[in-house]
Amino acid sequence: MRYAVISDVHGNLEALKAVLKDIKKKKIADIVFLGDAVGYGPDPDECINILNAECQILLAGNHDHAVLGLIDIDFFNPYAKAAILWTKEKISKEHLEIMRTFPIYKEIENKKIFLVHSTPKEPESWHYLLTLWDAEVNFHYFDNKICLLGHSHQPFIIERILSGEMRTYKSKVGIGETERYIINVGSVGQPRDGDPRACYAIIDDISVELFRVEYNIKKTQDKMRIYGLPFPLIERLTRGV
Repeated sequence: MRYAVISDVHGNLEALKAVLKDIKKKKIADIVFLGDAVGYGPDPDECINILNAECQILLAGNHDHAVLGLIDIDFFNPYAKAAILWTKEKISKEHLEIMRTFPIYKEIENKKIFLVHSTPKEPESWHYLLTLWDAEVNFHYFDNKICLLGHSHQPFIIERILSGEMRTYKSKVGIGETERYIINVGSVGQPRDGDPRACYAIIDDISVELFRVEYNIKKTQDKMRIYGLPFPLIERLTRGV
């Protein structure tokens, strides 16, 4: 078992290309995508095309479902809503149909790993997993050893030992025989943990590690300005918030 795991590309082509280049440099063949190919960023068609070609497994996120018209965007904040409306105008029918095939969760490695965009609990409701209490609740909603997710754009590793105690790790942990894990792989296209570099994870039989990759933020921002996407979405890329 050896996977590169990416999530939350959000139409950021420069970030996606930089991450895939780093993955290939590490000679990893199997790539898993945990959802939100589109929304916020300026290159939805290009990102879907590359993800569909490069990833062996692709999930849908809430922004993907929003562009497909499957969820009500009135609950989105004004900037996210504006980006969804813009994306719906720009994206091709071909790439909409590709996204329509993405499930919202999946099990792999003989059910050892549970993949989801949001949370194991009610994945179609797009909850956020942000605290240890959220983690405690969600550990009871999957039986697998490992859950890999995205959605919050904030990477973390949570390890739960047999006693129920939980430990957190910032970048790497060895996979124990009896422990279970919830791992947020962060965001490729719009990090929100104060580090503007793109984030992704590598997982194998013995460990999971989070990696950061620099990309041409200015190029992405320039395209967003040309297309008239909301300024706060442009500015936040520089700060990683």
